[in-house]
Amino acid sequence: MREVVVRSDGTKLGQDIAIGGLALRADHEAAEGGTDTGPAPHELLLSALGACTSMTLRMYAERKGWPLQSVQVSLTATAADGKYTITRQITMAGDLDAEQRQRLLGIADKCPVHRTLTGEVVIQTKEAARE
Repeated sequence: MREVVVRSDGTKLGQDIAIGGLALRADHEAAEGGTDTGPAPHELLLSALGACTSMTLRMYAERKGWPLQSVQVSLTATAADGKYTITRQITMAGDLDAEQRQRLLGIADKCPVHRTLTGEVVIQTKEAARE
């Protein structure tokens, strides 16, 4: 996996994200104190889960030779009482039978990001050498 480097850009909450040669942006909406120049961190988290879910379903269906034409994953989340709840809705296009659709919904829980989010996560924080 490539290293992810995040740097504040000097504007309120805006962050520049570099992953290999790719560039992304993170921020918050103005109502949250940002300048709305990119998705908020939790939105990036949801997008990671959605992308992984869609990719996993596509790869599984392809391996099985199933006629899955496209996948759309819509995600929302709420936080309350120390609990973060993600709601994931999956729309699958293609001439799939009911059994195939049900199997694909089960496979969604096996995507690597889903397993990471529902497993034990250890975050080690340390100060990097100063430049």
